[in-house]
Amino acid sequence: MKIFKILNNNAAVVKDDAGQEQIVMGKGICFKRRVGDEIKRETIDKVFCPSTADVSSKFQALIQDMPMEHIALGEEIIEEAKERLGNGLNDMVYISLIDHVHTSIMRLLDGVTVKNVLLWDIRRFYKEEFQIGLWALERIWEECQVRLPEDEAGFIALHLANARMDEAVMHNIYEITRVIQEVANIVKYFFRISFDEEDVYYYRFITHLKFFAKRLVEHHTFPEDANDDLWMVIRERYPEAFQCTERIRQFVDQKYQYVVSKEEQLYLTIHIERVVSKTRQ
Repeated sequence: MKIFKILNNNAAVVKDDAGQEQIVMGKGICFKRRVGDEIKRETIDKVFCPSTADVSSKFQALIQDMPMEHIALGEEIIEEAKERLGNGLNDMVYISLIDHVHTSIMRLLDGVTVKNVLLWDIRRFYKEEFQIGLWALERIWEECQVRLPEDEAGFIALHLANARMDEAVMHNIYEITRVIQEVANIVKYFFRISFDEEDVYYYRFITHLKFFAKRLVEHHTFPEDANDDLWMVIRERYPEAFQCTERIRQFVDQKYQYVVSKEEQLYLTIHIERVVSKTRQ
């Protein structure tokens, strides 16, 4: 592989046989080398193949002044997440998560900690991602002897949840999580129940709320394709659940100016009925 661009002593941009750019990393692989020089494959530890030119340029800028071990840790966390969650993470997570790992380590070394006000909700709504976040804290301790607080496991979980939703704007996840919390609380207080958060029906309910909240935050109204007859059947068969859905509809209309379509009301009612019935058993 020939060097196309040197990023630092440990990273370079190369081009493969098809002319596609790749970012390669390895301890000292660019030391005393110039553009056009060969890099032996056995000296390369990591290869990153960006999906777009935008991701490539952002990643190159990110890693130029970053310690190799922080980059490697970030990538290891992403690979662990892919193994546990599946491969449905967009490439921007390489930028957001690696940057967060580096920043959180440097911040703690400077004696600064950041409180995660959504930690409790993240633990509830993004359980798989949060477990990966806890695993990541242990790996950071093992490699860097830096003990990050549990708040950082929550931030890592949000980055992973963000990447799973194929959304590049981090603040949306905060808004989505807040909407999930608000809607779940409406159901909880309407029926005066406490959910079994380990139950599969609760998991399905929260999964549905994630996508409902994402549409709301992004103002993407669900298509109005509901069969009026089916909507009436669901309304009459599950009157309590439908009344709860009506409470949710009024709430999001007033607070977010979001119109809950009949299609969404239908699915919300079904999911509410399932999770409430299961909880009451």
